[in-house]
Amino acid sequence: MCGKLIIISGFSGSGKGTIVKEIFKRSNDFCLSISATTRSMRKGEREGVSYFFVTKDKFEEMIKNNELLEFAKYIDNYYGTPKKYVLDRLNEGKNVILEIEIQGALQIKKICKDSILIFIIPPNAKSLYDRLKKRGTETDEMIESRLKKAIVEAEDIKNYDYVLVNDNIDNVINDFFKILSDEYKNAIDVDVIINKILSDIKNNYY
Repeated sequence: MCGKLIIISGFSGSGKGTIVKEIFKRSNDFCLSISATTRSMRKGEREGVSYFFVTKDKFEEMIKNNELLEFAKYIDNYYGTPKKYVLDRLNEGKNVILEIEIQGALQIKKICKDSILIFIIPPNAKSLYDRLKKRGTETDEMIESRLKKAIVEAEDIKNYDYVLVNDNIDNVINDFFKILSDEYKNAIDVDVIINKILSDIKNNYY
């Protein structure tokens, strides 16, 4: 039995990384896609676990040979999802999760029509701002940049199959599993929430 391909995206600070970790804690039926990159390995990272580390020439050869489901270039380095790794896991019956940006998600949806696209949003703009601030790793300018990016990204949310509001981790995880079992019923007006978040960002955070 073939597994399902699930793509999870969200605003920076929406808590999508925490959600993915919690999914793996609660079920052994999933595996995380491993991206390929041309950037250098950082301390604590492992080949084939953190990333597949390749040269620029190798990556461009992978592009030429159509070996990637999606790819993008960011600050002079390539990042992409190797097709073979994902397809092998799916054929093993594993559900594969990709935690990637909107650009890559929409690329994959064009190729894999049955993939499930889920976008994570915070309950409000204050929650988004507080989560970014709490990280303690970003300047006010960087936070402002991420909030501005959220406004741009909101234009593409309509292309996702599902939008989940991360107001409570247990609720989000329960909704995630309902989606996979076709039991999920959207009881919220997502457009209203998104528009309120974007309005609050514009009026209060930059």
